[in-house]
Amino acid sequence: MESFITETPVATFIFLITIVTSLYAFSNAEVYGKFMLHPYSISRGERLYALITSGLIHKDWGHLFVNMLSYYFFAFQLEKTFVSLSSWGHVQFGVLYLVSIILSDITSIMKHKEHFWYNSLGASGAVCAVVFSYILFYPLNKMFIFPLPIPIPSVIYGFLFLGYCWYAARNSRDSINHDAHFYGALTGVLLTVIFYPQVASYFIGQLTGSRV
Repeated sequence: MESFITETPVATFIFLITIVTSLYAFSNAEVYGKFMLHPYSISRGERLYALITSGLIHKDWGHLFVNMLSYYFFAFQLEKTFVSLSSWGHVQFGVLYLVSIILSDITSIMKHKEHFWYNSLGASGAVCAVVFSYILFYPLNKMFIFPLPIPIPSVIYGFLFLGYCWYAARNSRDSINHDAHFYGALTGVLLTVIFYPQVASYFIGQLTGSRV
């Protein structure tokens, strides 16, 4: 645990605060309601804090588990990678996560700004940003994903994850913000390229087997 705190303090803090806040909100309906994203209010300049707090709570244990499992697989290594490339690596990781929470919600706010009864929640947009930022650096790293019997490259996992998100956004009737997944992934890619422009050619080189 000490190595997590010293080597990846930002990823560790986000991981812990998201779990603690989600668990607390499960048993506190008032906090759960206040922390949810409410596009109707936000579009009118109210409850702006929910742009952040909606990413700290989850619908249920399953929703929390899936997001935090994906976060665990990718976030800690991503922060280490940022730190290995820049003295601002810890800050860059924090910026990527927080900005992705906000930007991934923008389309939902625009889409549902007149729908008073619509709410959403979850860290999925920011988690997607982390996943796809990681993929730019390590597209061919293998990982086991249940129930698949063989390890798959992280780039394949990323697109399978997006495929699930696309399906869920069109078929789900819950309050999980599935619309945020694609835009979170896009934000993660764009911010990573802004931080490290050379990563685009590196990513292509890894996939094609060419030296860059």
